[in-house]
Amino acid sequence: MNPEELLAKYYTPGTELHHILLKHSRQVRDKALDILQKHREINADIQFIKEAAMLHDIGIYLCHAPRIFCHGTHHYLEHGYLGADLLRNEGYPQHALVCERHTGVGISLQQIMERKLPLPQRDMRPVSIEEQIICYADKFYSKTEPNEELSLERIYRSLSHHGDDNVRIFREWHALFG
Repeated sequence: MNPEELLAKYYTPGTELHHILLKHSRQVRDKALDILQKHREINADIQFIKEAAMLHDIGIYLCHAPRIFCHGTHHYLEHGYLGADLLRNEGYPQHALVCERHTGVGISLQQIMERKLPLPQRDMRPVSIEEQIICYADKFYSKTEPNEELSLERIYRSLSHHGDDNVRIFREWHALFG
């Protein structure tokens, strides 16, 4: 599989959105690979991480986020499961799980129901080590501020808006991957 060819099927090469998506996806991929380089004890599928990190945000074009040139109709929170649907239709069900489970530190069924989030009613938390690594790496990069790596303090502050459990989960991942 060539992730960039698959992205080009949904994003017009040369556009601002394509550029933003590629830059962000490459940053996440490279951070995830750096984690594996530093932590050789982690037994993860490197090829899968390379591919899935590049595809984790494939659904953003379907959402309304004009700051990053996305002019779809869905809430940005929905980009994970929308991207997962695209990848399932393309024949990549494992990659789809990364899309679906990477938002924040993942979103539990309980959170979806209690907060009445515009998401399918199913658990969307990372399970596999590959999903967790990509989700962790993703928190360090913003598509609206593509030229900097976010500090831990800023990540914690952002995650704290969604509950203490989110911060706890990220801290656990940082202890493993940081």
